[in-house]
Amino acid sequence: MKRSKASEGSKPKIIRATTIGSSLESFCAPMLPYLVDKYDIVVVSNPDEALERMSHLPGVRTIGVPMQRHIAPLSDLRSLWRMYRLMRRERPWLVHSMTPKAGLICMLAARLAGVPNRMHTFTGLIWPTSHGIKRSILKAMDRLLCSCATVINPEGRGVRDDMVRGGITRRSMVILGHGNVRGIDPEYYNPEDPGVQQTAKTLRRDDLEASMVYVFVGRLVADKGIAELVRAFADVYDKDHGARLWLVGRTEDDLDPLDKDTRDTIASHPGIRAFGEQADVRPYLVGADAFVFPSHREGFPNVVLEAGAMGLPSIVTDINGSREIIENHYNGIIVAPGDAKALEAAMDTLRDSSVRARMAGHCRDHVLRYWSASQVRQALLNFYAGILQGSKTTTR
Repeated sequence: MKRSKASEGSKPKIIRATTIGSSLESFCAPMLPYLVDKYDIVVVSNPDEALERMSHLPGVRTIGVPMQRHIAPLSDLRSLWRMYRLMRRERPWLVHSMTPKAGLICMLAARLAGVPNRMHTFTGLIWPTSHGIKRSILKAMDRLLCSCATVINPEGRGVRDDMVRGGITRRSMVILGHGNVRGIDPEYYNPEDPGVQQTAKTLRRDDLEASMVYVFVGRLVADKGIAELVRAFADVYDKDHGARLWLVGRTEDDLDPLDKDTRDTIASHPGIRAFGEQADVRPYLVGADAFVFPSHREGFPNVVLEAGAMGLPSIVTDINGSREIIENHYNGIIVAPGDAKALEAAMDTLRDSSVRARMAGHCRDHVLRYWSASQVRQALLNFYAGILQGSKTTTR
């Protein structure tokens, strides 16, 4: 018996890996209950609090491997060695990685360890918005990753097209379903939920002068377009003192900090409220009138799906993922990335309640038609089953 095959009667082992545990929680945890009956599941990330929480999921084992998110050659070599030893010890049937650093380390280690099935999901690309030597290094890392993987899975069409244009790989790539890695649970993301509605009403009652609320949900970093969002909103506010901007998310001062002017404006502007990171963003989506997501780069942003499922028209930038979810002037508005004036104009357009209502009427049905959690989950289950069936066929 080859060491990488499951023993007779045992379940094939899958290692799911991301760089940090919160990515596992976001991308992988919703799928795991549907995998544990058929597969032996091991999840790997940095040994952090999120990974510890994952350890309490039934049928799931967790293993911590320290990894740096930024380029750190010596640390990355140590991570590679640890991951290689893990692969040799665990002998998985499939390694499925997500996020850039975990992908590179896992695919290299799995190939060196002789893991037969090596799958990486590209949820976004960093190099398209990078420059100079950093861009070259990041592209080289993605090329190396692809050369080690047996399955290359871009999250959406836009990511796939960028990889082709960037010369990352000439091999075939697989998009599962209509894209996205998690999907939307229609029962959880339900705008009619009484508890969510009550909390949303409380948020609005806290500011009775608010006549139009825009909301952003995500990390408050430069790459999410926060600087131009704040500038655009300040101009909107000058025309309508009833306008409000809710910012829901954490800052990351070590990786992609906001500039000082933007931070100062957020802290002092009378129309801006920063709520910090929230475990449940649904009340903020229901309490707002429009969602704004001016990100510079994405793979396939779940938060745009979440906003749509809660019935919010969205203003997004013309980038991967966002333009696959939003149809311009149907369920939202698409603007050029980095363009504060275009963002302001779109925000002005959605001040018209009749325009908002027309777009909002399409939002939830559009999301659930293509990206319900059950559809996304079944696409992954079918793909895993296909790999397993192929493995059985080739070893008969």
